[in-house]
Amino acid sequence: MIGSSATAPPSAGTLDTLLRRYTDAGAPLSCEPVAQGLLNRGFRLATTRGRYFLKLYVDSATSDSAVIARQHRATQRLDEVGLPVAPPVPDADGRTVAVVGGRRFALYPWVEGRHREGGELTTADSRRLGALLGLVHTTLAQVQPAPEPGRHASADPELTYALIAALLRRVRVRAPRETFDELAEHRLLERRALLERHAHRRPPDAAGPVSGWVHGDFHPLNLLYREDEPVAIVDWDRLGVRPRAEEAVRAAVIFFVQPGGALDLDKIRAYAGAYRGAAGVAEDELAAAVHRVWWERLNDFWMLRWRYVLDDRRTDPLFPASSALVVWWTAAYEAVLEAFTG
Repeated sequence: MIGSSATAPPSAGTLDTLLRRYTDAGAPLSCEPVAQGLLNRGFRLATTRGRYFLKLYVDSATSDSAVIARQHRATQRLDEVGLPVAPPVPDADGRTVAVVGGRRFALYPWVEGRHREGGELTTADSRRLGALLGLVHTTLAQVQPAPEPGRHASADPELTYALIAALLRRVRVRAPRETFDELAEHRLLERRALLERHAHRRPPDAAGPVSGWVHGDFHPLNLLYREDEPVAIVDWDRLGVRPRAEEAVRAAVIFFVQPGGALDLDKIRAYAGAYRGAAGVAEDELAAAVHRVWWERLNDFWMLRWRYVLDDRRTDPLFPASSALVVWWTAAYEAVLEAFTG
């Protein structure tokens, strides 16, 4: 798991002011940071009436009032039709966002459950996971406004070469050198060579028909299980309109990547078949998504940017498997494609 950066809980005065907005929330007893999440901040809040998840919106891209309201409406609608989500608790005036001291908060019911990595999922669990994401996509299409048509550009390899060069300069001046720095330099050089060999495979921009409303960040830390049953899809901060099949592919390669970078293709096959059936996605749409996400991964260095540009090491534990994945995927491209579409 990834720990969130250190954030002190809201003060007692802030909590008192906040909870007075709610009819049945009670008075605060304790408030502790939840050690997960890369964007906004979460706290486990105990009161005289129960337990809650308190969210503090700090990320500039996801803390706009209109963006938060859109997320909250979507989860309320999904909850009404029976999907496993946990919509925010409305205050006495029916509002789900509280502004206290200039900061935006939302109060959620506390959901008991645990996260499960793909290695813990059986083939049947994997099939259920794919069907669940397909249901999320089809239901969002029913409860959200029709998306505006748009295009989604693919990564430009020339910009990637420049980023690789900039990151290499930062890696090479590190002193003292750490094992991570050695791996980072190796992967950057390796990726540049891979990209030079495969630059001609850059996919075209994706347009209208493949786009729809998606969760935006569907991965193990945003899905809670109780025993074998998914009980809550959480963290809808990145809800938006994007190519839906690409979310299915991204989720699969996060859930089912193994420590050495290979994908569990048997589980992906079960997951993808269930997703196609539930979402009504054709094989050619999913094939195009596989190609676009592969290309995205080939050009992506966000974890290294966090470490070397932002001096934020929270994603370091994910880098070894993630960086190995694209190398393995490039070599096993046809097998991966068949697992998703066969």
